Amino acid sequence: MLTIIEAVTAWQAVRKSTIFMDNTIGLVPTMGNLHAGHQSLLQRAKQENDITVLTIFVNPTQFNDPADLANYPKTFANDIQIAEANKIDYVFAPCYQDMYPDQYHYKISESELSKKLCGQYRAGHFDGVLTIVLKLLQLVKAHNAYFGEKDYQQLQLVKGLTEAFFIDTKIIACPTVRDENGLALSSRNNLLSNEQLALARHFPALLGSKLTIVEIIKQLTALNFSVEYVEEHFDRRFGAVKLGNVRLIDNFRL
Repeated sequence: MLTIIEAVTAWQAVRKSTIFMDNTIGLVPTMGNLHAGHQSLLQRAKQENDITVLTIFVNPTQFNDPADLANYPKTFANDIQIAEANKIDYVFAPCYQDMYPDQYHYKISESELSKKLCGQYRAGHFDGVLTIVLKLLQLVKAHNAYFGEKDYQQLQLVKGLTEAFFIDTKIIACPTVRDENGLALSSRNNLLSNEQLALARHFPALLGSKLTIVEIIKQLTALNFSVEYVEEHFDRRFGAVKLGNVRLIDNFRL
C-alpha cells in the first residue's frame, strides 16, 4: 500500500521506524510529471530492493530561467496513480520551505565537469541539482538510487558527489527510454506542439548517426533547431538543442 509523506519531519520519523530495519531501500528521485522513462526506474528499483521510495519535488534552485520553472508540467495526481500502479511503497513530496529552511544559503558546487556541456548554458543549474540530491540522499538513506542515462552529465556528477562526501548510497545508471521515433522521453516533451514533436525526432537520429559534428550541427540548424552544443566526451556524443522555448538534451555512446 502506498504511503504519501509531505513533511520532512514526518518522513524522518517514518525512516526511523522498524519497517526499514534489515530491508534494502531503493530511491527514485524525480520532479514529477512521470512518464515511461521514470516508470522504468521505478520498476528496476522495485525489483532490486525491499522498499522503494519515489520522491517528487520540483526543485527551483536548478532552474536558471524563471519561465522554465513556471512552465514545468505538474501532474501530481497522475504521478500518484503511476506510483500505485507500480506498487511503490512511499512517495516523499516535500515543500520548498522544508527542503530549504536556509533559503539556499548553503549549496554544493562542483568545479570542473559542471562547467561543461549543459553547465555552459545553465548557470547555477548543477549547484541546484547537487544540493537537492545531497539533501534527498541524506533524508532517504537509500542503499540504491536510480538515475537515467539521458541526463548523463548529471549522472556522473551525482556519482562524484557520493564519492566525495562518503555517501553509502550506490548510484545505479539506467538506460535511456525512447518513444517510437527514437526521441528520449522527457517531461519537457509535453511542452512541444504536434509540429515540433514531429520535428524533434530528427535530433536523436542525427546525434546518433555517423555524421561529423560539423555536419550534424549544419543539418539541425537547417531544420530550425537552435543548437547549443554537439560535443564528444566520455566516449559519448552529447547534444542540446531548442525547439521554440523547449530545450532537449540527448547522448549516444560512440
